[in-house]
Amino acid sequence: MGRWICCLCSKVADLLMLLLVLALSCNPSTAATPSPSVPHVKPSYSFGRTFLGLDKCNACIGTSICKKFFKEEIRFDTWLSSHLKLPPSYLLSYSGNYTDDAKSWRLVDITRLTSKYRQDRADKRICTSLLKTKTCSLERALRHTHRFQKWLQAKRLTPDLVQGLSSPMLRCPSQRLLDRIVRRYAEVPDAGSIYMDHLTDRDKLRLLYTLSVNSHPILLQIFPNVEGWPFPRYLGSCGRLVVSASTRPLRDFYGADPEVAADLALQLLTVLHSMGTNDLNYFFYFTHVDAGTFGVFSNGHLFIRDASTLGIIDKEEGSQMIDGQHEYKDIFSCLTVDCQSAFVSCNSIRETHSLIMVCQELLPKLLKGKFRQPVQEKIDGFLQHCADSLADDQGVNEVVAKLAELLKPLRSCDSRFAYRYPDCKYSDKY
Repeated sequence: MGRWICCLCSKVADLLMLLLVLALSCNPSTAATPSPSVPHVKPSYSFGRTFLGLDKCNACIGTSICKKFFKEEIRFDTWLSSHLKLPPSYLLSYSGNYTDDAKSWRLVDITRLTSKYRQDRADKRICTSLLKTKTCSLERALRHTHRFQKWLQAKRLTPDLVQGLSSPMLRCPSQRLLDRIVRRYAEVPDAGSIYMDHLTDRDKLRLLYTLSVNSHPILLQIFPNVEGWPFPRYLGSCGRLVVSASTRPLRDFYGADPEVAADLALQLLTVLHSMGTNDLNYFFYFTHVDAGTFGVFSNGHLFIRDASTLGIIDKEEGSQMIDGQHEYKDIFSCLTVDCQSAFVSCNSIRETHSLIMVCQELLPKLLKGKFRQPVQEKIDGFLQHCADSLADDQGVNEVVAKLAELLKPLRSCDSRFAYRYPDCKYSDKY
């Protein structure tokens, strides 16, 4: 009997122990702590070397601003989208944001020097022309060209080294202009000398490639905004992308209020005058203008948004290249244009060349139907006379001066024109 009771007590004890274990395992306060979850990582852009054009360096523009792309201190407007995808690579330009302190941001333009289609065609042309293959190392192919070998041996950038390049800026080069390019080339860590000793072989290829494809970033570097030149500020390059201060194209203002249109038209005439008459004695002229050539900053100030079609004549030294030298052509002459394109003679550029084009292409669209009669009729008449390519330079200049005087009182003085407000309240200049 006693043995049976002991056996029963033992089974009861085992049952109680089992119930206690089950109870503890079901109690959330005593349950095992789950393994910590993986922390959420903020998604970011996946910058491919192909998108930036870094896979084509050193046949590219530069790398001075690449760190800001990879540190996310330059962001495209699609940054706030759910997937943070990069924009399409075939676009010529992108809107972006730029920061130096991760707190304050400013708008920038991110641009390609030419369309992706043209770039790809030019890359293929390099391979097929020089190595007879469909694909190749662009750098290796270009390094073996006669022109680049001359660049490697040169101590100074001279007119013969740029002869035949398609850039309008280099059609009538002076030694003074070429020295300025080398001295102010911003894609190298140490500039300031007219001699190319501070340029590595890589730097020389990038400079030559940029001058061959599109001189826009070079113009922004050698005639900087901070010195009063009417160009947006150059911030740097990465691969085949250029970053500069943001402007809205002039086409966005064709439907603007009359006082805004008058202000922009007057600024446009002022810019053209300054490009023909400046302290450095350079004469700038356009080979082509359209609605994207000029842009407007957020403060209302008008600038040259696209400098790729600007030619330069040195009024102090003159051109040091005779017209016959333009006939020299090589692979660098044909990266973005038809190799058969004829060069315009330096001596054929008129003083009013750019004024006439602007009066033909831009000012009529900006000022059309904006004002009451008889003011509108007078404006239209001045524009018609200005656009007459057969008129002599003195006649064109006189008409433009009368147009400017007519436009001045049509402007207003308010906060929309921050670049001159409130100064315009206290100065007869405005």
